[in-house]
Amino acid sequence: MPLYASILSDSIFLVVAVSAVLFVVCLLVLRNAQMRLNHIQKEKDDIVGEEKRMFNFLHQLGRAIESDISSVQLHKEIVDGFSNVLGSDGGALYLLSENRNHLIPKYISPDCPPIIGIPVEIANRAKKDRRALHSHIRLSKSSVDEGILGSALAAGECLHITNVKNHESFRDAFVSYEENVSALLAPLQHGGRDLGVVALVRKHENGRFSVNDFDVFRSVSEQSAFAMGNAMIHQELTEKRKLDAEIRTASEVQNVLLPSTEPNIPGYRVSGSNTPARMISGDYFDYIELPEDRSGIVIADVTGKGVPAGLLMAMCRSVLRLTALSAASPTEALSLVNRHLFPDVREDMFVSLVYVVLDNGTGNLRMSRAGHDTPLMFRSGKGQVEYIKPPGLAIGIDEGDVFERVTKDLDLQMESGDCLLLYTDGVCEAVDKEGDEFGPDRLETEFLKSAPMGAEAVVDSIRQAVSSFAGDQPQMDDITLIAIEKK
Repeated sequence: MPLYASILSDSIFLVVAVSAVLFVVCLLVLRNAQMRLNHIQKEKDDIVGEEKRMFNFLHQLGRAIESDISSVQLHKEIVDGFSNVLGSDGGALYLLSENRNHLIPKYISPDCPPIIGIPVEIANRAKKDRRALHSHIRLSKSSVDEGILGSALAAGECLHITNVKNHESFRDAFVSYEENVSALLAPLQHGGRDLGVVALVRKHENGRFSVNDFDVFRSVSEQSAFAMGNAMIHQELTEKRKLDAEIRTASEVQNVLLPSTEPNIPGYRVSGSNTPARMISGDYFDYIELPEDRSGIVIADVTGKGVPAGLLMAMCRSVLRLTALSAASPTEALSLVNRHLFPDVREDMFVSLVYVVLDNGTGNLRMSRAGHDTPLMFRSGKGQVEYIKPPGLAIGIDEGDVFERVTKDLDLQMESGDCLLLYTDGVCEAVDKEGDEFGPDRLETEFLKSAPMGAEAVVDSIRQAVSSFAGDQPQMDDITLIAIEKK
């Protein structure tokens, strides 16, 4: 019995021991399983949280674009939004320069580890003054074919660099990179066109980017590129609308400077017309009341088109109106205009001009021509057209001495029925669908035909003839006409 009892006791002990071991093993297995489940749940929660942050970011980005925020604020929204979604230590946005040779930093978050190489000199200086490093990072542009930024642009797809300092771009002895960080980089493209590169950086001590991080980053970068491309187009359209509005305002102001009615000059009938090729005209004409029973008539053409030509036109008009009142002759007035304008006229610009001073009622006139198209005179007694060619130099070419030596007055006498035609080169240079110009011969023919019918008929007839000749061809230059008929 004692032997049997002993064996039974040992068996019971063995069973208990084995059961205990099995229990412990089961506990460990359950614990490991629970830990794995907890880990899986955490990963799931992280992914769900990341996705929620992504959708919130895209929603906020859409609202930001709709609110017409500035480009600076948009860049900040994108980088900070990326960082928040993926929990990075910082981010940066680089956009292509106008010549598309460099990537220019547009926004770098305050604590973002560098993603460009740091010259050894800057690195040494930064050990004493951290601001040197920050200034270098925010002011340095990167070549499109260098560094990890250039790599992302060249690859045309998202990159995951597990350790930035081991990248081949930092193997140069003159470039330093000491931090242990990983980076996600994405080229930003819209409409098949590269815009720049966005990057996120995370220090190794804070964990490395996961596969899911990379997938989310790729999705967000695609949406952000689309949003930023649309925002850029929207901003360009907004700027264009503002510019168009400003040009319309300038055009309205310029129209105020042109005569709104024909002048009442004793002994003459005058008709004038200006048809700009663009909203801002480089041509102008003007009627000036002068002392001593005289009247001034001006036609001018500024080289070029658009706003610069319009501004020079306004300057010329103002200065001539001032000088004409006290000048003894048309050439003296133009000489003073030339000396006033020359210092402010660009080298590629000048003003051609004809200034006529009429003695009211008498038929006597004095003309000065500053390099302008040759005026035409219809002589009713002969039924012929004469070319009037007083010598002169365009305004703005010479500071004064040559202009005053070359430019001379010419005195003329108009008889009843005579008509003087002043015009700008937009008349003769109008082209048809074959590329042929209206030319001086057609102008002379049309003038000869219409002059007997008076000043107003001359202007209307020539305008219609030029329009019919050009047809559907766009007007390439401003067209201005003045007809002066002696009653």
